[in-house]
Amino acid sequence: MTRFVAELVSGEALEKLRAYEALMRRINRRFNLVSPASAEVFWERHIEHCLVLASRPFPAGASVVDWGTGGGLPAVPLAILFPAVQFTGVDSVGKKVHAVRMAARELDLSNLSAWNGRAEAWPGQAMFAVSRATAPLADLWTWSTSVGVGRAVPAPKSPGNWPAGLVCLKGGDLTAEIADLHAAFPEARVDVQPISPMLPQAYFQEKCLVTVG
Repeated sequence: MTRFVAELVSGEALEKLRAYEALMRRINRRFNLVSPASAEVFWERHIEHCLVLASRPFPAGASVVDWGTGGGLPAVPLAILFPAVQFTGVDSVGKKVHAVRMAARELDLSNLSAWNGRAEAWPGQAMFAVSRATAPLADLWTWSTSVGVGRAVPAPKSPGNWPAGLVCLKGGDLTAEIADLHAAFPEARVDVQPISPMLPQAYFQEKCLVTVG
């Protein structure tokens, strides 16, 4: 476990994260939610990666939508760490939504729900959106603004919290994605930060944390 994660989680939250890891390892053989190779390093490659989104808190009472939740990544780890925040995992693949609902039941996460369908058809509203390697930034921001993220649905403000908007994990050269985002949304503010200070493993060297607001 990296120092960043060890300082971030402990007690019941750590127990639930380990239980989620065990659940995903168990059901992955049937649902094929992640590759067999990455399932062997599920904690390092998936849970620790998602916990970068918890490097700043979401305010109590906020609502967060996870675009392309893919079995609950990052919705499940975030729901464990922020029990006073409501999370909804959205995915067009039924087996992935089923896995999120299973995790919510087995881990007793009353603040987590899942919806099966295309992102642009989700009927809900949210203050924040999260995502991990799901879609280009322009698509993510289109879906997000359509459900009120950063605009129509005000988020509680508190020093240190994430500002209302999109918080996502990306990798590689984002130059074209950011250009496309600004072409569609000239007013969008984008910030890109490497995650290597938090996760120093070689696997994460080209991965980053992106916020759009």
